Amino acid sequence: MADQVYFEDIEEGQEIPTLRKDPTTQQLVKYAGASGDYYQIHYDLNFAKNNNLPDVILHGALKNAFLGQLVTSWMGDEGTLKKLTVSYRGMDVPGTPVFGKGVIKSKNVTDGENIVECDIWLEDHEGKRNTPGAATVSLPSRGG
Repeated sequence: MADQVYFEDIEEGQEIPTLRKDPTTQQLVKYAGASGDYYQIHYDLNFAKNNNLPDVILHGALKNAFLGQLVTSWMGDEGTLKKLTVSYRGMDVPGTPVFGKGVIKSKNVTDGENIVECDIWLEDHEGKRNTPGAATVSLPSRGG
């Protein structure tokens, strides 16, 4: 986990540190077991290709988890993830990296809480944003 991020130390437009993930077919099988999502497009190459896919593909919910990791690693232990939304607009395959990225969209004090709105997304190895999303975070104040 990164150092604690405080509300006073961030600015609108500031980037969230990039998270690189290198998914493997083994990770997909483990995720299928953990999530109960055994749809064959995630682990059976012949089945995937017979369904006009280039390869087995990452679970959408796994990509959501990568973005959750991006935000929670950035915000630190004292931050609170209030909301996470993700939209799936493309496929990713194991053996190629994906990159979680984000930018601070706004920061406001609402009802005494330090609220930060972030635009987040996954990019494939070619820089294409195929999993856009948003996160709302509550951050601690340096003043306590």
